[in-house]
Amino acid sequence: MRLQRSDLDSLPRRQRAAFINCLSGYKSANLVGTVSRDGQPNLAIVSSVVHLGANPPLLAFINRPPSVDRHTLEYLTDTGYFTLNHVHAGMVEAAHQTSARYPRDVSEFDAVGLTAEFGAVHPAPYVAESRLKIGLQVRDIKPIELNGTVMVIGEIVEIVLPDQALAEDGYVDLSQLDTVTIGGLDGYYRVEPMFRLSYAKPDCSPEKL
Repeated sequence: MRLQRSDLDSLPRRQRAAFINCLSGYKSANLVGTVSRDGQPNLAIVSSVVHLGANPPLLAFINRPPSVDRHTLEYLTDTGYFTLNHVHAGMVEAAHQTSARYPRDVSEFDAVGLTAEFGAVHPAPYVAESRLKIGLQVRDIKPIELNGTVMVIGEIVEIVLPDQALAEDGYVDLSQLDTVTIGGLDGYYRVEPMFRLSYAKPDCSPEKL
């Protein structure tokens, strides 16, 4: 099969969205935790988190166009903070359900049966059930003019994870956390580790670590 742009444009809207969302391959599964000015927790699943740099430590995600009420974007803009929480296999159904459009006065934490966990470093809620939690301060919000989406860039201010998952060289073994990935819009996959490879150099082949 070979598809061109005209073929994509002819697909029904939902079929096109599902298809295009699969093309980038496996994506991370994270829950974005935010809180309103008056203390209402909010939770939303995203599959677009990307690493932007380690110094300063920056992560970003894409928020859908704010053409309708977007509580996540509103709350993190108001408070200046948000959290990213890895989804593991035992919480997939609850995490997926946060994509439903709940009213403003309903907390997704309560609606899907997850627990909001607050710390002392920043106001945004973590997901207590998650095994890798990241607190971030909003550093920039960049509108993407091509399609109306928004890139939210955050600087890491806190990380919570089990001691045994962190190696001495800084490597985090996600398989120990049972972190899952997303394919497309609604496919969830467990991770099977293969191996690590040594730092690549032009004069030698990489070695398995």
